[in-house]
Amino acid sequence: MDGATDDHKAGIAKWFLLRSPPGQIQQVAKDVQKILMSDKLYQQAASEAFPIYNMEQMICLELPDGSGQVLVSNCGALDSTHYLDLRTAQVATICTKVRPATDEELPSGFVEEYRSAIDSELLKYVEEAFPRGSCAVFCTAGSTAEEDDAPFELTALISASKISHQNFSSGSWRSTWKIQVNQELQSVDLTGKVHVNAHYFEEGNVQLDTNYEGSDSTVLQNPLDVATAVVNIIRSKESEYLLSLEESYSKLSDNTFKELRRKLPVTRTLFAWNNALQLSLSREVTRELSK
Repeated sequence: MDGATDDHKAGIAKWFLLRSPPGQIQQVAKDVQKILMSDKLYQQAASEAFPIYNMEQMICLELPDGSGQVLVSNCGALDSTHYLDLRTAQVATICTKVRPATDEELPSGFVEEYRSAIDSELLKYVEEAFPRGSCAVFCTAGSTAEEDDAPFELTALISASKISHQNFSSGSWRSTWKIQVNQELQSVDLTGKVHVNAHYFEEGNVQLDTNYEGSDSTVLQNPLDVATAVVNIIRSKESEYLLSLEESYSKLSDNTFKELRRKLPVTRTLFAWNNALQLSLSREVTRELSK
């Protein structure tokens, strides 16, 4: 970084921190700190990167009073250190204390009926499908809506990760589902995005970074029926995506790895994939040596 300004160095450090694989920002931070050789620049980069990284990764933290967990996300962020947990109606100051949420920070009673019903159903799905998963549902638009007022929007978040440094691997699943509730049209529209990241670094460094987007809709009913329909849609879409990933993995050796090879090797002869099992490197070497 010779010749770079301090702000430029801090910006580069922040870039590396934000691109840390799931659960590995602490390890990346140690290396970044050594490269910078400046505690001041490191603190500048880390103070900007860590809050953004934590929200992007949607990490889940225990509430300081032990009453539950808070999902760190843009949807629940009141500022860089305060996060709303609607399940307990509290605001967590990461990671020191909690306080009751004010009425202004909570959705109206009508909106809360739908939000809490979806939250309960989503929690059942996450407990079933993600052993280390967390979820939350926030009102992200129209939180003051009443029965005859404007439409409102709920956002359902799912976050799950598995970190195993001793096995040189880590991975995360993050999904965000926007739920548009339109009382006038009597409809509920869903648009979702799933982000999967996996990192394997034993004697190498391989990452999977992939996204999925989906949408669907259902009819507006009472809160419990809407919650059941919404979570069934989420379950169906995410299961469909997971099956597509498994199918892709099963085709890695037959398709993807072949595409990684050059179309025509330096020998100018195409590789005989259909006869690959009949080839023997030792036989070829022996033949060449005997000439």
